[in-house]
Amino acid sequence: MGILLLFNGGFMLIPSMYSWVIGESVALDIAVSALISISVGLSAMFLTRNHDKDITQKEGYLIVSLGWLFMVLSGMLPYVISGEIIGVENSFFETMSGFTTTGATILNDIESLPEGILLWRSFTHWIGGMGIIVLAVAILPFLGIGGMQLFSAESPGPSADKVKPKIADTAKRLWLIYLGYTVSEAILLKVAGMNWFDSINHSLSTIASGGFSTKNASLAYWNDSPVIQYIIILFMFLAGTNFVVSYFAFKGKINNVLNNEEFKWYFFFIAIFTFITSLSVYFLSDPGIASIDYPMVLGEVESAFRHGLFQVLSIITTTGFVTADYTLWTPLITMLFFGLFFLGGSAGSTSGGVKVVRHLIMIKNGFQEFRRILHPNAILPVRYKGASVDQKIVYNILGFFILYSLSFILGAVVFAGTGLDFESAIGASAGSLGNVGPSFGDFGPVENYASLTVFGKFWSSFLMLIGRLELFTVLILFTPYFWKNT
Repeated sequence: MGILLLFNGGFMLIPSMYSWVIGESVALDIAVSALISISVGLSAMFLTRNHDKDITQKEGYLIVSLGWLFMVLSGMLPYVISGEIIGVENSFFETMSGFTTTGATILNDIESLPEGILLWRSFTHWIGGMGIIVLAVAILPFLGIGGMQLFSAESPGPSADKVKPKIADTAKRLWLIYLGYTVSEAILLKVAGMNWFDSINHSLSTIASGGFSTKNASLAYWNDSPVIQYIIILFMFLAGTNFVVSYFAFKGKINNVLNNEEFKWYFFFIAIFTFITSLSVYFLSDPGIASIDYPMVLGEVESAFRHGLFQVLSIITTTGFVTADYTLWTPLITMLFFGLFFLGGSAGSTSGGVKVVRHLIMIKNGFQEFRRILHPNAILPVRYKGASVDQKIVYNILGFFILYSLSFILGAVVFAGTGLDFESAIGASAGSLGNVGPSFGDFGPVENYASLTVFGKFWSSFLMLIGRLELFTVLILFTPYFWKNT
């Protein structure tokens, strides 16, 4: 906990210094927040310096869950001390949304906030996204979290085709890719026409699959700049891709990329859903997405394709940026996008959601059930990447999906209990649990979560947390089995 708080406080110093350079009064507030986090972190490290450093599996669950919670409590200090976000529940919600890379917000006027606060807000995304990569590579496989064992087979381990045998080396290399993507996107956005402040903030948000923007209209602010939106599209796609696949691509191991089963299906899902969405948008007369940079017909085709691709990627990767109010397109698109809330990106990416690999295993297992019915004595394992998948992993994934579905239903019921209508309740539940952010009803792409009750904001925050940490990590703490000594 101490190391995490120290880490958090160190990052706070960056927006504090930036705010001081441009002469904002919140520079001191952010600096005080950083010093509090660093002081508490150092104290915790000092008090526990002689304790046993070996971590059991139970302690691993506690570290991940409580670590995220303490990061949020620390991260909300700049909002509380500066007074830029009124109400503890609002500060907690905004910070949880940041660290879990959900991108939901309670802010009605984002552009009125000091730039130092906006920069810290974007940094919460970036820190959370970086933490998710470490979880996926190093922690979740160790804890046996549903389906992540499949990803662990591609990262830490002694085999020659793994990234690196040591967890620290693996995390270091993936962090370098993460940082490289962030810097590259910021530079490209600046060249495309954004100022440095906006380009850095949007890069921090995109690579983390977050969704916080510096503009009230999100990426719709740049609807007259297709190049900017295409750059965001590219990096949303990369952020939703397994970072180990990116590593193989940089190493020139193209066959490892092209033969990656999850990556192929991830690409296929994006392509087919973009095709359907673009056709629907093209045949829908929506002046809000018209392009001014092309002749009429070509402009309409390009605009329909760009907005369709952008929104499909934004939802699949759970980034949550918007270029248009997709709830006004067609009922087909509304239903399609609602389904995409449960898809998610690749394992080992910064995306939230169920993840493509889990869907693949469940679908394959479903088809195998037909064969098992016809051939009850045959041994018919589920195969992934040409190898048999341990039946325990299949059961784990099925259990995960059942638990995810129940969490979504319970989440919607509780939201309905706070007074939300049906569409808003299921939208808030799906958007929070899937870490997508903007959803449907009162929380659509041109709305925010400010209308939630105090309890509703904490409930939404809880769903964000369990969704981001793969359900089992947090929910197991509420079981009596966890606290037994045996």
